Amino acid sequence: MFHTPLPAGEGLQLREWTEADAPALSALFDEPEMDRWTPLRAPFDETAARAYVTRAHERRAAGQALQLAITTDGHTPMGEVLLFVAAGDGSEVELAYGIGALHRRRGLASRAVRLMLPYAFHDARVRRALLRIEPDNAASAAVARRTGFQLTDEPPVIRENEPRSVTLRTWELRRGAPY
Repeated sequence: MFHTPLPAGEGLQLREWTEADAPALSALFDEPEMDRWTPLRAPFDETAARAYVTRAHERRAAGQALQLAITTDGHTPMGEVLLFVAAGDGSEVELAYGIGALHRRRGLASRAVRLMLPYAFHDARVRRALLRIEPDNAASAAVARRTGFQLTDEPPVIRENEPRSVTLRTWELRRGAPY
């Protein structure tokens, strides 16, 4: 499902994380908004960042997920976009994103999601792409709307995110819909 080459365009170059990114990854993700809206818990130090990169590579190798650094220059990470299999039959994928505090309000998440959608739908089995967003996360809901996703009436998804449970609403974009 996760083929090459990696997507580029929209003024972005997406790339895989490397071990050398641990300091930058820690700087991006060790902050209150990441702790609040993502599964990443604070403190997110360089040791946690290295473990995160290792797990990202393992998930890619297993065909489970693709976790990419969002850059404008091919080097300096500004955030992350993720794509992972959401249905066992491969008919659904889920996207997620996180942008470092210093890089927010530049449209990076929307552009990264738009880049990932053709990549996601490249696999003919994929019928819909999903975003799962907490009801109070206005910034992520705005990204969903800007990229053509529609809020569904599906029951909320509950995910355990130690030390708390999170309730997520499902947004969808069906194959062939504009984005």
